[in-house]
Amino acid sequence: MSVVFGANRLEELVRSVSGLSFDKSDLQRLSDLVDDKLYDLLLIGVRHASYNNRDMIMEPDLPLTKGLRESMQIFELYEEELRVEPILEELTAYPLLEREPSQEVVDLLPQLVGTLIMVTAQLIRIVDPEVTNPTAETWDRVREAMDLMI
Repeated sequence: MSVVFGANRLEELVRSVSGLSFDKSDLQRLSDLVDDKLYDLLLIGVRHASYNNRDMIMEPDLPLTKGLRESMQIFELYEEELRVEPILEELTAYPLLEREPSQEVVDLLPQLVGTLIMVTAQLIRIVDPEVTNPTAETWDRVREAMDLMI
């Protein structure tokens, strides 16, 4: 994720959306979790595209809930510019998808990644309101919660 965002910028975003301080291991955990959840969204997109007899994943195929869509709008207010190429590079570590994302979905990836970063940081604060630097146990709880939602 530091390729996508840069460690300093990522730390600043996390601090501004949640008040948390992340060390290097936290940044790695965040990166791994966001990458996993982005891939999960795309996997469901593949499934929906196949149900709709499409060869490509379109934006309506992604399982974007009301809450996630609202969070995407909030993330836009931070005016963070993420590049799509490093995100696509991160996705090469996962098994190849059965369908390619449309250009519309590719263009949406930076906003999805940024939103997942923001939501994860906010969820840490909800799971453990007193935390300033999350513990391994807090990260485990957050991953469990994200796995239930996405």
